[in-house]
Amino acid sequence: MHHDLHQDIEEILIDEATLQRRIAELGADITRDYQGRRILLLGILKGAAMFLMDLARAIQLPLEIDFMAISSYGSATESSGVVRILKDLDEPIEGKDVLIVEDIIDSGLTLRYLLETLRSRKPASLRVCILLDKARERQHPLELDYVGFSIPNRFVVGYGLDYAQLYRNLPYIGVLKPEVYEGQ
Repeated sequence: MHHDLHQDIEEILIDEATLQRRIAELGADITRDYQGRRILLLGILKGAAMFLMDLARAIQLPLEIDFMAISSYGSATESSGVVRILKDLDEPIEGKDVLIVEDIIDSGLTLRYLLETLRSRKPASLRVCILLDKARERQHPLELDYVGFSIPNRFVVGYGLDYAQLYRNLPYIGVLKPEVYEGQ
């Protein structure tokens, strides 16, 4: 069964060229800010994997890459705020300059938990790079060090972001047609 993923997209919010241009800018900012240091890019699976790889190529510094997998959503579309670490880091981060790389921030609850968990492990520094910041009220505003784009509070997929594990491989950020997820 061949399914054209593109037909499920209502509109393209951020096209591929715009995405890649902004990631190059973020890479340049990070390169400048961490000059003379070595950083650990900490990607949050699975959504941030694509963004992390493109970002890493845009950073002109020695860097390490590690991943964590955390679960807060289940398959529901609303975040529960209950967070579990499914895959922890391979190496300790004590004394390292750690940059968390996340695809999207929604309620911010998962990220808040993650920051608390990682701070307790005594990194030299801990910052956050988010590709998409979803415009919405947050109970606890978060300090975001690097933000790719601010986007409206809509159901987005593509470039690592999924719905029911699909659409991650689209090269752009698109808004999913409501009938795709309301029919579930």
